[in-house]
Amino acid sequence: MNNPPGLMISAPSSGTGKTTVMLGVLRALAEDGLRVQPFKSGPDYIDPAFHRAAAGRASYNLDSWAMGPGLINTLGQKANGADIVIAEGSMGLYDGVATLGEAGFGSSAETAALMGWAVVLVLDVSGQAQSAAATALGFAQYNKALPFAGVILNRVASPRHERLIRRGMEHVGLPVFGSLPRNGDLALPERHLGLVQAVEHPDLEQAICTYAQFLRDNVDLGALKLAATGANTPAAVSSPRVSAPAQRIALAQDAAFSFTYPHLLDQWRAAGAEILPFSPLADQAPDPSADLVWLPGGYPELHAGKLAAAQQFMTGLRHHAKTRPVHGECGGYMALGRHLIDKTGTAHEMAGLLGLVTSFEKREFHLGYRQARLKSPLPGYATGAKLRGHEYHYSTISDQPDAPLADVGDANGNPVLETGSRSGTTTGTFFHLIAEAGS
Repeated sequence: MNNPPGLMISAPSSGTGKTTVMLGVLRALAEDGLRVQPFKSGPDYIDPAFHRAAAGRASYNLDSWAMGPGLINTLGQKANGADIVIAEGSMGLYDGVATLGEAGFGSSAETAALMGWAVVLVLDVSGQAQSAAATALGFAQYNKALPFAGVILNRVASPRHERLIRRGMEHVGLPVFGSLPRNGDLALPERHLGLVQAVEHPDLEQAICTYAQFLRDNVDLGALKLAATGANTPAAVSSPRVSAPAQRIALAQDAAFSFTYPHLLDQWRAAGAEILPFSPLADQAPDPSADLVWLPGGYPELHAGKLAAAQQFMTGLRHHAKTRPVHGECGGYMALGRHLIDKTGTAHEMAGLLGLVTSFEKREFHLGYRQARLKSPLPGYATGAKLRGHEYHYSTISDQPDAPLADVGDANGNPVLETGSRSGTTTGTFFHLIAEAGS
């Protein structure tokens, strides 16, 4: 099995510019003729689509809290045939949760250590000079067993600023792969859940080309490639046996419903399922031959009026639910309810398959890992199954009259109110499913 060398692009915290660096490196190396395999550490829904656009290969999430060793091992094999792996961390390098998951606490450092990839730290050096070296040294020495390749300086104000920072890095013996001058034009557009989706970017290809040239002009890509470390050969771990939730799955896919983990779709297809995409925003009904309709998360709150008016979609969805299962995650869950109240206080009628009413009028932040024990079946999972997932939204529940779908807790086991619900053939959760516990 080919285990190409890899790098983990990480940072001390969110907002340092690591996604820009990641996309620029992916495209620049791909332009140089390398087969580059991207990964995302952690439960991010949006970044993998950007990675795919930049590298030309599907990107997969690796999650040491929600995934067991078998699934991590299986996903690591997606790099077979690649020349190099470039992975993007989430939050700060060592940030995770307090309670051990299937393989760890969920930090990017754990992912790098599990896979044998050296860490490149992207440092926002605005407002710092030699002190930046102390920050980098702390990250390099916090876990001395973790391979630490060096740093890329970001938001450098001037040549003098760069000289001062490099002097500090030389003093502590840390390699500097490049220095990126401050450039506000390179920021990716954002909204309340983070970056806009790749499908919505007004000119994604041009943006990625610009990032690649920016990295070429300011980073030693040759040194970066040489710093990649050989991937670990994972211990022999059985791959999880995953069955598809149905044979023919009608999957909503458009700007309102797009947050689907790539590894789940791969697992469904490997188990023999056929994915039948459709667009609610284009007023398309799910395929009448589908055994299951699955509405992923996304941004239905930005399109609530259009969804409410999509009569072919709504009629087809309601007809399907009379005899066959429908499931929604987060935004998909909201669309299955009675009403979705937007930020102006306007109530938009949704499918009404669940009694759920959600509101964005008063936003409340919900973020974190979720562990769930099913109180009734979910497509693909029996009553009592233990699931791992992640929740990230700003909506609040105004009404939820249906039976709870699961007992749900956060990463530390503390109960949360967003239990999901079930009515007839329809189920929904606020958490996005990542894996069954132990897989």
